[in-house]
Amino acid sequence: MVYVYCLKNKIDNGLYYGYTKDLIRRCKEHGKYWTLVYYEAYLSDGDAHEREKRLKDYGQARTHLKRRISGSLDHI
Repeated sequence: MVYVYCLKNKIDNGLYYGYTKDLIRRCKEHGKYWTLVYYEAYLSDGDAHEREKRLKDYGQARTHLKRRISGSLDHI
């Protein structure tokens, strides 16, 4: 599995999008100020990389995701 994920910063509420094959390890590497708020699982590395790229490069993709997970974002 390959994961595309979204982390929220506990200090400034910033969001970070990434992709990885080891979600637990990667979340730990980001540190204590970041909380996992969302992830998607893919079988294809290429599909995951393309999704991460869309989230980072296109504001509309980020806006759509933020709308979908707005309740989760408010709880952190």
